[in-house]
Amino acid sequence: MRRREFITLVGGAAAWPLGARAQQPAMPVIGFLSARSPEESKHLVEAFREGLKTSGGYAEGENVAIEFRWAEGHYDRLPALAADLVRQKVAVLATLGGELSAMAAKAATSTIPIIFTFSEDPVKAGLVASFNRPGGNATGVLVLTTPAETKRLGLLHEAVPSAEVIGALINPKYAAFERRSQEVRDAARTLDRRVEIATPSTTEEFESAFASLVERHVKALLVCADPFFDTQRERIVALAAEFKLPTIYQFREYAVAGGLMSYGISIAEAYRQVGIYTGEVLKGAKPADLPVYETVKFEFVINLKTAKTLGMRFSDNLVSIADEVIE
Repeated sequence: MRRREFITLVGGAAAWPLGARAQQPAMPVIGFLSARSPEESKHLVEAFREGLKTSGGYAEGENVAIEFRWAEGHYDRLPALAADLVRQKVAVLATLGGELSAMAAKAATSTIPIIFTFSEDPVKAGLVASFNRPGGNATGVLVLTTPAETKRLGLLHEAVPSAEVIGALINPKYAAFERRSQEVRDAARTLDRRVEIATPSTTEEFESAFASLVERHVKALLVCADPFFDTQRERIVALAAEFKLPTIYQFREYAVAGGLMSYGISIAEAYRQVGIYTGEVLKGAKPADLPVYETVKFEFVINLKTAKTLGMRFSDNLVSIADEVIE
């Protein structure tokens, strides 16, 4: 073969049909399903990406793609969003923002691996067979937000001991509403305090909920764990300030936004762990063999600037046990 003919032959390879070239491995796609909203979850998405990178060196756009689906606090959208990701044939489903996301994904597929965050017992919910050996196509992170309501109520009582009536915001559309309401009432009874519950489930109902609590002589407020409430964080914190209600929340982000105090797990660390598990599955691990990760570190955050605005002072004990003091 002449040299000119060889060069022409090699150069012409660029025009060969794709099927005739060496096949390149397809970039895996992660389905990211959240009950929350994208704007208020930016730092959590970054934590998830950090976990992916830590686990397997995965970087979005380089060696992995992410399809995002956000319910924005509208839980009834989750089944359709989960089904859509399943139709996309994603490699892994990362379900975040509470147990309703995980249950929607579980109902949509029994084969695609699911990595979840869950605040209730995933065994009782039928999501996994056991904590150590999940046994199916799902595993993830137990975030323990809901069981901490009693502890939050106790901290609120210590911060505002003069409050004989304590209010609670609970979303009736979120999981186990009746049980959670009863648990809050029982916890208030042990403190010899009365509790008044308001049940906003839409953006428009928040102001009237706060007004009704004040009318019922509420002097301190517990905002119960709920992804919809997380999407409304700025509004809830602003209303607590407007109605001059000392309030405790589930995540540090509320205190940073101007809330009085928070007690709960680091939600950013939970998202990072979901990213790590997602990376492990992309490398070949099976959810059935990855134990459910239980968060054990809780953080208590107080905001002294907000306390001053409310005309109150934290006790020396509360300041001493706080993990973070915002001044």
